[in-house]
Amino acid sequence: MTVMDKIKPWTLILLIVLALCLRHTPADAGETRTLTVAGGCFWCVEADFEKVKGVTGAVSGYSGGSLANPTYKQVTRGGTGHYEAVQITFDPAVIDRATLLHLFLRSVDPTDAGGQFCDRGDSYRTAIFVSGPDQQALAQQAIARAQAELGQKIVTPILPSAPFYRAEDYHQDFYKGRSYMLTRYGPRSQKKAYKLYRDSCGRDARVRQLWGDAAAFAGS
Repeated sequence: MTVMDKIKPWTLILLIVLALCLRHTPADAGETRTLTVAGGCFWCVEADFEKVKGVTGAVSGYSGGSLANPTYKQVTRGGTGHYEAVQITFDPAVIDRATLLHLFLRSVDPTDAGGQFCDRGDSYRTAIFVSGPDQQALAQQAIARAQAELGQKIVTPILPSAPFYRAEDYHQDFYKGRSYMLTRYGPRSQKKAYKLYRDSCGRDARVRQLWGDAAAFAGS
């Protein structure tokens, strides 16, 4: 009698079902994906997207330029071609790339080619970085929908994926910081300094003015 002959019919059925389940389990189950965007001050973009369900992390950094391992001073001084960018890591089983792009475009002023809100200059422009035709198509669709909804021309470019350089440690999770710093309003905790900056820069006010009820994150 062979081993298969000794296996009871119900046990054999169970093994077959298990094999089929394993066969049809997506290869990327449990894996994460990344989306890199530039939306002005990376502190704000990071703070916004870390609140989104399905986002497992957001890192402030620099992308799109020609200089390897740039510093904050080099990027903001200009000439490197880098954007202040945020690399968003997400679980595609919870939230998809199209939804994140939808939120991103409604959390910035995509009609402004000279920067964002009070921050002016090339490093503060908006951008969506893509890798491959599928991501390109999703970004194009997101922009087309946003432009139709807004009724204004969107100037946010879709750029090919470029090396992403993590920003200095003090820029990471800046909005959560507990250390104290000197501001124009006097000493403030880092968390309060971030809130003062965001309010005085007019980010949320402009997003609400532009997008109305569709504004994402404004006031969060």
